[in-house]
Parts: sequence; structure tokens; C-alpha cells
Amino acid sequence: MPRSARAAMLLLVFSALLPHLLAQNPALPAANGAQSKASAAQTAATPVPTIKANARLVVVDVVATDHSGKPVHGLKTANFTLTENGTPQTFKSFEEHTALTAADATRLEPMPVLPPDVFTNYTPAPPNGAVNVVLLDALNTPLTDQMYMRQQLVAYLKSMPPGTRVAVFGLTDRLVILQSFTSDPAVLRSVLEKSRGKGSPLLDDQVGGGGIQNSASDEMEDMGVDADMVANVREFEELQHNFQLQSRIKDTLDAFNQLARYLANIPGRKNLIWFSASFPIDILPDVDGTETNPFEFAASFEDEFRQTTDLLGRSQVAVYPVDARGITYSPMLSATTTRNYAGARGSQRMMQDQDKFFVNTANEHSTMSSMAEATGGHAFYNTNDLAHAVALAIGQGSNFYTLAYAPSDPATDGKLRKIKVQTKQPGVTLTYRKGYYAEAPDKVTTEAAGPASALRDQAVTTTGGLTARETLRLTMTRGAPTPSDILMNVGVVPITAPSATESAAAPGNDPEPKARGPWRRYGVNYQIDPSGLVFFHGADGKVHADFDLVVFVYSADGTVLNTLVNSGHVADTMDRVRELIKRGIYFHQEVSAPAKGESFLRIAVHDLHRDHYGAVEVATSQVKNIGSPQPAAAPSLAPSAAK
Repeated sequence: MPRSARAAMLLLVFSALLPHLLAQNPALPAANGAQSKASAAQTAATPVPTIKANARLVVVDVVATDHSGKPVHGLKTANFTLTENGTPQTFKSFEEHTALTAADATRLEPMPVLPPDVFTNYTPAPPNGAVNVVLLDALNTPLTDQMYMRQQLVAYLKSMPPGTRVAVFGLTDRLVILQSFTSDPAVLRSVLEKSRGKGSPLLDDQVGGGGIQNSASDEMEDMGVDADMVANVREFEELQHNFQLQSRIKDTLDAFNQLARYLANIPGRKNLIWFSASFPIDILPDVDGTETNPFEFAASFEDEFRQTTDLLGRSQVAVYPVDARGITYSPMLSATTTRNYAGARGSQRMMQDQDKFFVNTANEHSTMSSMAEATGGHAFYNTNDLAHAVALAIGQGSNFYTLAYAPSDPATDGKLRKIKVQTKQPGVTLTYRKGYYAEAPDKVTTEAAGPASALRDQAVTTTGGLTARETLRLTMTRGAPTPSDILMNVGVVPITAPSATESAAAPGNDPEPKARGPWRRYGVNYQIDPSGLVFFHGADGKVHADFDLVVFVYSADGTVLNTLVNSGHVADTMDRVRELIKRGIYFHQEVSAPAKGESFLRIAVHDLHRDHYGAVEVATSQVKNIGSPQPAAAPSLAPSAAK
């Protein structure tokens, strides 16, 4: 049974029982919350998969267009050849996909009807074809260009083909979902019209259209200040500028990682239309002669860019960058430019500014093209017709062929494998991702989530790809997309009576020192789809799985108030685990939130051996005091001593 269908079945069968299941079944036979540290160590030391078997299959979506850019239909397997690093490959499957009609859209698998206080990260997917995601990037885009891109999107909605499914995300200092998938243009238009632009503090020109002004070092230079002092000030200005640029790059790549994980469990192709002014992958050395050490501020994000594009490719996400600025011109031509181009230094400054504009624009467009080429999309820039760009991206990305093959070279050495797809069909242009990195499909890691106090660290940065702790940070960010690598239902039930409060947080909770009671306690009941977890044979002859159950409690303004981290373990015979896989895995823990005001519970399960997540976010205002409080005798997980 396909994973999505099986997950839907689990959701329908078990959701009605979830809030009270543990109270009625205090000893689920195969779910063991008290595994010893020795047994856990044995499990981690023997990474030999027994239940999950993975044969690597490379999936390549190919868009075929004619000379006018229109999709070409009706091609067969014989029309394509594919090589990997020059070696011909044999197709294991071949399928043509076309844009959904309005009738097809009505056959979308409905969300399961969940009882009160039960929440899920399951997302229905179309029976065939692609879905579309629009990313409004305010982090890298000036305000005036943000306004223009929303106007162009509204213009596209007037002629959007029926059945086109679109979700909308926003990126400022964090990624947020503005509208889940819908094919209703009125709903999408309402979201765009209500969305307000936000200036990015990391942009030199937050509003847009501004000219060039003298910097402090320029003013000092014009006043005849000592050359060494001018050089020191100029170096500081460059350091500040490059710090802002590095922060934008890091935050944007993090957002793409979050999107890839959110979209991972939706089968088929996803077209990601990214409205942005973009940024260069590298902060290039300053070689205009104004710096004593031109390489001092150079920084590369190539490793993280590689990891991000590879994750997008594995999730079948094709990126279509759209330059929200339209046709660009040098800020030197702006009426607001006040930079001093007179005097002995004027011609040098003019040449530097002009060169900087051309180099920056080329680097930004190169980044957009690189992202598109690496994922099988197409970049749009130097055009003011952004609505037409969206129509082309969705039109071409909704009509494609899916080719799948098992590589003739099975090595998982992490090296780049170059893909080349060709057709002898005359007049046909093919667009597809040009390669992938041969990483192990289920890379086992023994790195745990870390101590609870460290989980709240929001300042971890790296230029060498995401660490396990960074993935946790992105997963647990309030308002971020909820990853669906692991599907789950979560029942949240008030334990404290409506008229009562508690002076202290529940046992095992780690509230922030500044967080104040009184508190209200909630029972959090997990139903986890086992197909998202990795199972192993342990040295004790039993089958094991290891995961963390994590809850962050946020205030309305996004401040962390409380943290709860417990370890979950499965350790049983193969026959008992097979039964467990049929029913799902259940666990219970208790978390406290302030009784006053609204709080937000970010609830996740984390597979410790593959760094995969499932998560949901629940506001306390969504949780009703239904029935009687959860019985105190309901089994709770003991806090992990290893944390």
C-alpha cells in the first residue's frame, strides 16, 4: 500500500480513539518507554536495518516543451535516453503527467474527519500531477518590489486554470505558511491582499528604488581625514555589509530546507515559485583596490547550497526563481543618488559603483539560474511581466514526464552524479535536474538531539550544511511549516480542571526562568506512523527503534516559555513489532503552559537514526475542555537521563 494511502487509513482508523487510548490501555505491548541505557547503546551500536529495506531509485521529472514553450505531450519511453556520468541507464518506470482539470481537483483525497483536540501533519495530495508553492521573499526583496509582485500574482489569479493547486508561504526573519493548498482563486487573492510587505533590516535599501549615498568613510575621505583612519572605517562598513549578506543567505537556505521537509511526504512534483531579489551564493572578494586584504570578508555557502538543492531534488521540488525587481537599472541613475562623483576621486567612485552593480546583478541571476538548474526549474529575470512568468512556471511544471531508474553504480560515496536526458524528437527542449549526490538514502546517525537546555539555542550557524541541532531548530520554530517525514496524529487534552491551575510546571518540564505561572497542564498523546521510523536488530535479539518526543511552548510573541524532551523506544520481538506497525505507535506525555493568555505548543517526533521529523503546532485556544480530565493514572514517559 502506498505510504500516503496507508497513512490516511491510520488517521481514519485511530483518530477517534487517540485522546483516551492510553488511559484505557496502560500497557501497550510493543511500546516501551523505559528502555535501559545499555539497551539503547546496543541499538545505536548495531546499525543494521531489518524492517526497512531501501533500494535506491533516482526519480527525474522532465519537462518537454516545443519552440514556443508549450508542453509536448504523448512521448513514450523510447523517445528518451538517460545517462548517469555518461553511462546509459535503464528505466524502471515511466509516466506522463498533465495539469489537473477542475474535475480532477474535485477528486482530491479529503482530510480525515478528526475529533476535537486531535491534530495531524498529514496533507492530502492530488491523485496525479503537480502542486505549486509560491514563496513571497521579503527577507531579500525591497518593499516597493514586494508590492509589485503581489499585484502581479493577483493578475495571474484572474486567469489561473481551474484545478491549479497553490500554497503560499512568506519569508521574513523566518518562514511562515500564509495559505495551505487550495485551488480557489478568491482564497488566494484574499491572502495576497491581506499580506502586508515588511522591510528587511538586512537590506541596504529596504524600500527600493533608492540611489547611492556617500558612506561615512567617503565623507571622511572628502574631508581629508588620515588615510589609515578612512581605511579602518571602510573595513568596518564592509564587515557590516557582509555580515548582513551572510545572514540573508543562511536564513534563506534554512527556509528552503524547511520547505523541502514540509513537502517531502506529498507525492509527485512540487513547483516552487520563488519571488525574490535573490543573493549571490558566495560573498566574492573585494578586488576594486580599496581594501588592504580583499579576501578578508569572503565566505562560501557552497556546501549548504549543495545540501539544500539535493534535499529539494529528493523531495521532487523544482524551483522557479522570479526576480521581483523586474528589469533592473543601476542605482547611479536614480534621482535620489547623492554620492559625490566630483573631484579627483569622482571618476574612480563612478567606475566602482557601476562595476559593483553589474557584478552583483550577474551573481544574483547566477544564483537563481543555479538553483533552477539544480532542481529542474527555470529562472525568470529581466522581465516586468511577472504574471506571465508565473503562468509559464505553473503551466510547464504541471505537464511533465517522470523517469525513474536504479543507478548502475550502487556506490554511496557522496559524489556528484551528472544526469543527462536526451530525446531524438525534433524541436523538443528538455528541462530537468542535472544531477544528484550519491548519499546513502537512509544515513544512520548516532548524534542525539542534545540536552534540553541546548535545544533552545537559536543561534547555531554553519557554512557546511545543516547539523542535527540546526534541523531541530528549524523544525521547532513557531509558525514554520510542519515537516511530514514522519506522519502522526496528536491528541491534546486538558488535564487541569477548567477552574483550577497549578503553581509548578509538570514533572520533567524545563520552563524558562522568566516564565511565570500559574500553569495549566495538558496531556499530549502521540499516534506515530511507524513507516517513518528506522527499525534495527539489537544485540539482544529484539527489534529496536529510537526517537525523541519534543514539545516547545511559545508565547504569542514567539518567546519560548517551556520545553519538554523525552525519549521513546520500541524494543520487542519481530512478531510483536509487526503487529505494532499495523496499528501505529502510541505515547503519552504531559506539558504545562501558562494559564493566562494564549500559548502555542510545537509538538514533534524525531527519529534519532535518520534525523527525520514529524511536527504539528497547536494553540491552547484550539484545545477544548471536553469530557473529564485525562486520568492521572495514564502512563507518562520518564524524562531521559541521557539528555
